[in-house]
Amino acid sequence: MKKDMQSLSPEARAIIKAQMTRRTLFAGVGAVSAAGVLAACGTGSSTGLKTVVDVSDSEKIVRWASWPLYLDFNEDTKVYPTLAAFEQKSGIKVTYEEAIDDNNTFYGKVQGQLSIGSDIGYDVVTPTDWMAARFIEQGYAQKLDAANVPNKSNIREVLANVGFDKGRQYSLTWQSGFAGFGWNTQKLPKGVRTMDDLFAPANKGKVVVLSEMRDTIGVIMLYQGVDPSSNFTEDQFMNAIDFFKKKIADGFIRQVKGNSYSEDLKRGDANAVIGWSGDIFILRSESGGKFDFAIPESGGTLWSDNMLIPSTSAHKKNAESLMNYYYEPAVAAQVAAYVNYICPVEAAKPELEKIDPELANSPFIFPDAATLAKVKVFRSLSSDEATKFQTAFDEAIGN
Repeated sequence: MKKDMQSLSPEARAIIKAQMTRRTLFAGVGAVSAAGVLAACGTGSSTGLKTVVDVSDSEKIVRWASWPLYLDFNEDTKVYPTLAAFEQKSGIKVTYEEAIDDNNTFYGKVQGQLSIGSDIGYDVVTPTDWMAARFIEQGYAQKLDAANVPNKSNIREVLANVGFDKGRQYSLTWQSGFAGFGWNTQKLPKGVRTMDDLFAPANKGKVVVLSEMRDTIGVIMLYQGVDPSSNFTEDQFMNAIDFFKKKIADGFIRQVKGNSYSEDLKRGDANAVIGWSGDIFILRSESGGKFDFAIPESGGTLWSDNMLIPSTSAHKKNAESLMNYYYEPAVAAQVAAYVNYICPVEAAKPELEKIDPELANSPFIFPDAATLAKVKVFRSLSSDEATKFQTAFDEAIGN
């Protein structure tokens, strides 16, 4: 961070301490009991049906499921530079897949296998905080061996002790970022900074919004003057759903999508989106400034994604080696220079200054108090709220 915690405003400190959550906490209670269960498993991972034996010493592989546009990539060589360096350094072969387009969709694909202790095909997954909480609570994550992840101490202080994973026993933040407005600068040269800008007549049928309920509805709630980090009412949430449904019915919203919304921008099918900061900045760098991003004047949301090891992984030590590597400040800085999300490693800023001094001063990578004051963390939901609100959202989009 540009400023230490004490120099931030009380509001900014409150936001950060609430966890830089990507689409918020699903639950903060229960992680301790899940931790107790898994801690008793020793070197193996108990799924309730079988114990998974770690074969990292004989099978030098790691299979990693992440989101699109989320790791440094060389377009010319078609190689992930930091990943290639890790493979050379460790002798571990990494299969990296952009397999997560939406938290719920990904969970739906793997939950059945996790529940019976069957290999899901991944040794590292990268869910958002609220989904990471679900993995941990349901016993679907393995407890990290601290000796294998010494760089864990490099995590930003404000991320080191989150509600769903006290002391970071099961997870490490991958990246944090903002949800707000992205747009095509050639089609919308004046930009998009308000909800009225987003739903201007010229954009009818050319708007795509996120399938992550907490981001899309959170941005709408802020536009309606409701703080999604507060103890808002069901009526206030449903007012935002009504606004959302009307924009779909009126033909303004073209589609509701996961991470693939970026393709709609690139193809020209969308003029503007409710999207994620780093995605838009990557598109901007790849297109010579054709796209841009802004936190809405009425406010945006703040989120985090996390690396954790599924309970069915038989390559735990290899996965821990990978997680440890990405918490080296120089490596974290190289990733930040590409993805342009909030870097989770405290000491990465001076390393990023060596790569790109301008990026090192970006409020979207090392946010200052003024930037953080513009965003809110969607509060944690009770089980009943989570079910009711997600159902309302799904019905609004026709699911």
